Amino acid sequence: MKGLLLILCLLITPITQAGTYRWVDENGQTHFGDRPPANAASDEVELKAPAPSSDADARARKQRMNEFLEQTEQERAVRNEANAKQEAQAAKHEARCQALKARLKYLKSVSGIYRLNNDGERVFVDDEENERIRREFRARVKRECGA
Repeated sequence: MKGLLLILCLLITPITQAGTYRWVDENGQTHFGDRPPANAASDEVELKAPAPSSDADARARKQRMNEFLEQTEQERAVRNEANAKQEAQAAKHEARCQALKARLKYLKSVSGIYRLNNDGERVFVDDEENERIRREFRARVKRECGA
C-alpha cells in the first residue's frame, strides 16, 4: 500500500510542475500560458520567485504589524482591567445596597428605635424621632440604591 502511494506521488509531481509558455500571436501580441498553443511556436519560460523574507519592505511591514498587535494587546489588557474594576465596584455597591435594604426592612419591622447611652443602656426615642429616623433612612436608601 505504501509503495503504491509512493508511485502515485512520483507520477503527480511532474504534472504539478507544469511550465509557463510564451508566444506571439498573428497580431504581434505576446501571451503567456501554462500550455503551449497548438497553432503557434512557443518558448518555455522559467519563472523565478523572489525569496519572501529578503524584501526590506516586507520586514518593515512585519515589524509594524507586530507593533500593532502588541499595542492592541496592551489596549485590551487595559480595557479588561478597567472592566474588572468596574465590575468589582458594581458588586461592592450592590452588596452595600442589599445591606441598606435589609436594615430598612428591619427598621420597618420594629416598633421602637433605641440608642445606647454612655453606660451602654438602651434609651428609646419618642415617636417623632422614630419617624424622622425611618424617613431619613428611606431617603438614604433611595438616594444610594435608587429604590
